Amino acid sequence: MKRMVMALALSVGMAAPALADAVEGVWKTQVDDGAYAHVTVSQCGTALCGVISRTFNASGEYKSENIGKKLVWDMQPNGGGKYSGGKIWQPSTGKVYRSKMQMSGESLKVSGCVGPICKKQNWTRVK
Repeated sequence: MKRMVMALALSVGMAAPALADAVEGVWKTQVDDGAYAHVTVSQCGTALCGVISRTFNASGEYKSENIGKKLVWDMQPNGGGKYSGGKIWQPSTGKVYRSKMQMSGESLKVSGCVGPICKKQNWTRVK
């Protein structure tokens, strides 16, 4: 019995690094310049990134040239649902901002700054 418990504990301990981060999944952005996107957040090497997977405007879903492009990259988990050290691209302006995120339940607060200029959005998880 002791051996079985030890084997189980060891296998769980070895599997822990393979578990997905809670922020991984699909997130709906806020509207920016008349459009919004679904962003798929996943592991990219040792960091997290978010790729535009679907795009929408007032008429509904459309095929933007931005589908497949990284919107967020180099995001590092800090624990407690907080992430920092990443970059975020704003498609409507082409600007890249230093970024951080904070997850709370089904909401993700995303912010990006260039010098003193910061922009923020609240993204919601797509089910």
